[in-house]
Amino acid sequence: MKKGVDYPGVSIVYFCHDGDGNYLFNKRGDGCRDENGRWDSGSGGLDLGDTVEDTLRKEIKEEYCTDVLEHEFLGYHDVFREQNGVTTHWLAIVFRALVDKNTVANGEPHKFDEIGWFRLDNLPTPLHSQLMPAIKLFGDKLV
Repeated sequence: MKKGVDYPGVSIVYFCHDGDGNYLFNKRGDGCRDENGRWDSGSGGLDLGDTVEDTLRKEIKEEYCTDVLEHEFLGYHDVFREQNGVTTHWLAIVFRALVDKNTVANGEPHKFDEIGWFRLDNLPTPLHSQLMPAIKLFGDKLV
């Protein structure tokens, strides 16, 4: 059975910020499973036996080489989309996470072509298909 296809998968989504209105994004490279060349905030699948908050910390450390200083739960939403003719269903659990801008690095260069800091009113393009829906849903909590 495949997560997200045969049953809903759970994804921990995060908007890392520096406390000064800048948000960290990654440009998905060929090593990512989908949406290559698109900018995204970051996420990771929840594995059996791991807590949501442990997954949040682990994924941010893996992707951006930094620790979570503070985090805030923003909410959740269902993500239904089609990938290569297959309908998927994920439950996105969304956080805002404060990180130290000076310690951030690309921890997954095999997946990310680059990382960068952007303000929400000046985002890079093209964006991951699920990024703007999440920003619209939780934007009032991101400012």
